[in-house]
Amino acid sequence: MREGARQTGSPIAAGFERLRDHPLSNSDYAHHDFGKEIGRNPSVNFPAFDEDCTAAYQCALMAAITGDKRYALTSQRIVLGWSNSLQVVSGADAVLMAGLGPFKLINAAEILRAGGDLDPAGIIACQRMLRRAILPTIVDFAPFANGNWDTAAIKTMLAIAVFCDDRDLFERALLYYLHGDGDGRLEHYVYDNGQYQESGRDQQHTQLGLAHMADACEIAWHQSLDLYCAMENRLLKGFEYTASYNLGDEVSFRPDIDRTGKYRHQVLSPRSALRPIYEQVLAHFHVRKGLPTPAVERAVAKLRPEGAGHGADQTGFGTLLYERKSSDVGRDAHPASPAALHAEANGPGIDITWLAPGDAQSYSIERAEADGSYRRIQDRIVGERFTDAGAAVGKLYRYRIVAHGSATSAVPSLVTRISRGLQRGLTDISLGSPAIRGSAQFDGNVLTIHAGGTGLMQPADEGHLVYAAADCHALQARFLPQVASQSAIFGAMHRQGLLPGAPCVALLVSPGPGDRERHGWHVRSLVRDDKGVVQIIADHPLEEPIVQFGRLMRPVWLRLERKQARIHADFSIDGAEWTGAGDAPVGQHGVLGLAASSGIAEVNTAVRFDSIALSATQIDAGA
Repeated sequence: MREGARQTGSPIAAGFERLRDHPLSNSDYAHHDFGKEIGRNPSVNFPAFDEDCTAAYQCALMAAITGDKRYALTSQRIVLGWSNSLQVVSGADAVLMAGLGPFKLINAAEILRAGGDLDPAGIIACQRMLRRAILPTIVDFAPFANGNWDTAAIKTMLAIAVFCDDRDLFERALLYYLHGDGDGRLEHYVYDNGQYQESGRDQQHTQLGLAHMADACEIAWHQSLDLYCAMENRLLKGFEYTASYNLGDEVSFRPDIDRTGKYRHQVLSPRSALRPIYEQVLAHFHVRKGLPTPAVERAVAKLRPEGAGHGADQTGFGTLLYERKSSDVGRDAHPASPAALHAEANGPGIDITWLAPGDAQSYSIERAEADGSYRRIQDRIVGERFTDAGAAVGKLYRYRIVAHGSATSAVPSLVTRISRGLQRGLTDISLGSPAIRGSAQFDGNVLTIHAGGTGLMQPADEGHLVYAAADCHALQARFLPQVASQSAIFGAMHRQGLLPGAPCVALLVSPGPGDRERHGWHVRSLVRDDKGVVQIIADHPLEEPIVQFGRLMRPVWLRLERKQARIHADFSIDGAEWTGAGDAPVGQHGVLGLAASSGIAEVNTAVRFDSIALSATQIDAGA
């Protein structure tokens, strides 16, 4: 950038002029008052904070390009001012508040640190602020919202992870991008035809989500990981689709429903102006990788030089940042280990996937049982996928991957754990019509139930059930937020059989009445008799901080216990103090289990439980 800015008439020089002439790229910029709180909906220091973050980022860029330390001092004052003051992010749109402006602030701090303009004390102050104020707001992403909320959280979590040198946090963000529950997961946001989850909403939000995903991929690229290529360059397919449509071409569109169940689109939204987001993907897919990008090239030609993004929504200035010739795109292959290691049990075995580092040419996979030592089970794997068909049903395994290449490290990747099949006498079954196909996964700590269906404790259930095969008298478990479907119903059940309409006593977490955006959540005890009649015997609305702005944000403990011929139900918000939720008569025999349903026929959702105890036996990593 520094060199190109001096080459009069070059695209980079034109892009630099757009940055230099922007009012927030000013070494005399006067920052706003620094506060303890920022919030969105309701607004608390919202426009002021975002403007300061944008100015900090742009002045840091100006300092790095021009060498003028006045810009660095302006950026430094903003970074340190907010780092030493900010304590909390608030509001119904807190995830967006924490996912947009802070991304620019972190990048400003990175540039200042690299240039020697942020001393160790300032770096620590910024890291502490990010952990106390920003990270708690985005740590569970935003599976209850449109995909651009998730994607903002993903890219900002990656940026925090790099700035704080936190590999676990980095992995958390990568895994959500590739395997998360919400609309921001790559395949949930970009469909196989290139259509986006928000394509039927409007084109501005669609392009915003695109920009966030590209930023996430660029961060991973500089950590020697090619996230861009995930799902056979699915992100490029989405950029081509959106650029093509907004340039006037006709594209295919499928009516769709999102993972929350709140957003249903029957037609493609009207065309709108192009956002300055296309230079980045042109630079990667066309210049770095040599792939055809016809619609993106047309978008770049129309926009060049790209200017500022809208507010703090995105970084903008893509021509300055990313315009390169193919001879300029070489990079060092930094030693790195495989990332985003993910395991999922299926019928034939355990499927393992990972993200490729640097110039890895092949991989070895190592496996350990429970807490035992690792042994290599496969060498010379080409590609980032392996199925362990030799895994025994009911055993808990740990896996790690070693990459082999000229520049990659022999350090193994982080470990993932999974059981092929459930443990300790648990089994599972889908309830309802043959079209309802759920599944259950156990990693030694967390039980994940993937379930569709219209609901539980109707005359006939539709969902997925994990139950104790042997008779037991008590079940306790903790629900782990968050859940994507805002119509989801889940909890504990005592059933007199496995048929969908079997007599049943259940303690369920379910949505409250009203608009799905803010309907709230309840813990309800219900009984279904042998004629399919359902009766609510207790109804407890969940309050803050468990439910915030109508969203289920914190854990809930559930317990069913059989005492003689009755089932007693209790719940807790902290695992220590319990609230009675009624009781009901039951027969002598039955099964206890955990059940979930998305509440939406067309959508599967994931519900997670841990701290599972049957009778007096804990289901844990040592089971």
